[in-house]
Amino acid sequence: MNRLPEVTKNLLAINALLFLATFVLGKQGIDLVGILGLHFFKASDFAPYQLITYMFMHSGFSHIFFNMFALYMFGGVLERVWGAKRFLIFYLVCGVGAGVLQEIVQYVQYVQLGYDSISEIAVYRGGPLVPMADALNHWRTVGASGAIYAILLGFGMLFPNEKMFVFPLPVPIKAKFFVMGYAVIELLLGMSGTRDGVAHFAHLGGML
Repeated sequence: MNRLPEVTKNLLAINALLFLATFVLGKQGIDLVGILGLHFFKASDFAPYQLITYMFMHSGFSHIFFNMFALYMFGGVLERVWGAKRFLIFYLVCGVGAGVLQEIVQYVQYVQLGYDSISEIAVYRGGPLVPMADALNHWRTVGASGAIYAILLGFGMLFPNEKMFVFPLPVPIKAKFFVMGYAVIELLLGMSGTRDGVAHFAHLGGML
């Protein structure tokens, strides 16, 4: 950990501390994810600062583990090449960009499904009806995944022919093919309309 560049090390620490704070404050009745997570901009709980804070919130252990593992593996490499300031700007701008694209996608869904004309809706399928204004507050995005996907793209562009071992593939593949494969998978999952709780377009937004 001491050998990691400062920005990468601090990003790992901030994410870990806030993940711990989520559980500690949750026992006190404080919903930190609800405060710092990115809400749909038409929801009453939306605040502009959430476009930054949402990327430091995570929904569970596996979510933060894989994001921080990728940051540990690839973030330090980019920071050493670009320097601390450029890397931090890249990380934050791509994270914000991912959040903006997710907001746009949610707005398109909002319009297409005619939610602007609905007064009550079930937040969960089969659940009780609640006012639409309250239901919109359940549309929230969390996680560093958009910024992490940007880091993967940056690594793939800087070191396109670097060979990587990716489970479960039995042979190494070049970084450029690894990144392109991830992008295609995210695009297909995003366009499939599958409600898997993953913000696939936010991942693509980070890359974009």
